[in-house]
Amino acid sequence: MSMNESPKSEVIRLAHGAGGILQEELIRFITKDIEFKRVLTGIGIEELDDGATIPLENYHKEIVVTADGHTVFPLFFPGGDLGKLSICGTVNDLLMMGADPVALTSSVIIEEGFEFEKLEKIIRSFNETAKKANIAIIAGDTKVMPKNSLNDIIISTSGIGLKDNHVKIIDSGLKGNDKIIITGSIGDHGTALMAKREGLNISTDLKSDVSLLSDTIGILKNHIKKNHIHAMKDPTRGGISGALNHWATKSDVSIWIEEESVPIKKQVRAICDMLGLDPYNIASEGRALLAVDPNFADEILNLIRSVENGRDAQIIGQVKKENPKRVLLETIVGGTRFIDMPLGEPIPRIC
Repeated sequence: MSMNESPKSEVIRLAHGAGGILQEELIRFITKDIEFKRVLTGIGIEELDDGATIPLENYHKEIVVTADGHTVFPLFFPGGDLGKLSICGTVNDLLMMGADPVALTSSVIIEEGFEFEKLEKIIRSFNETAKKANIAIIAGDTKVMPKNSLNDIIISTSGIGLKDNHVKIIDSGLKGNDKIIITGSIGDHGTALMAKREGLNISTDLKSDVSLLSDTIGILKNHIKKNHIHAMKDPTRGGISGALNHWATKSDVSIWIEEESVPIKKQVRAICDMLGLDPYNIASEGRALLAVDPNFADEILNLIRSVENGRDAQIIGQVKKENPKRVLLETIVGGTRFIDMPLGEPIPRIC
């Protein structure tokens, strides 16, 4: 399907919302005819970053805006629920742009017949996580849909943050020789949800990593202000495969990952092996990838490790200028293979 044509005979599939090649295709189709795609010199929809910016030229600041829809199954999973996930996803996207989260709006769309007891648990978790993030909930909307027209409940959020206008943390910001840091083990969220779903009968103590990145990123404020951090991304849909490929393509560089340095829990590896899944493609909801100046990489790594949520952080690779737009994995046995952009998230409805 050409991006300039209407999909006359095609239909939307779950994979179109799953963080890979098909989602990019869908986003381009939806956004291709938008007339105004940015405000002044800010980051806009064409960049497909974790958020957009609105320059406040007289104040040397930028407003950072992000939007996200949250639909997860099951609603309550090991380590979290829809309410916690909604706040963490919104706040973390603002943090990935180098912003201080300020406020958010939420729209709650509920299916007729949904139990008030479940709704109370979700909203309580939503509010408690927002309080922990020190972010205000300032506006929203609530709709009820007829029975069988929606699967339980959806929460849609928009986040608002502020950052200094000289801070440029963007997907296209990687530079040659940058070091790549991951703040913790990968794939915990998607794998924990898959193990919890009915019919699989997988017994595991694995929990989702869903969490706020406020402390992890907050301790790096000095390095952010000095532009020692060139890009940040939370590897949600599409996992680190998707995130790293976005970086490589947008920055016109190659990224080389050392397989033995990538932290993967034994439970994640075992469940992925059982189901034929690749941990690199599985979503995390409390991790961040960072591309940092190599001169400050060790210092940044040690700061991240000093925070509870970052104690398993690792430098997992580096950026090179040759072989641009590719992500390569240097394997434990001494070989090299490509890490390709996933077609779509192999586990639907995880965030």
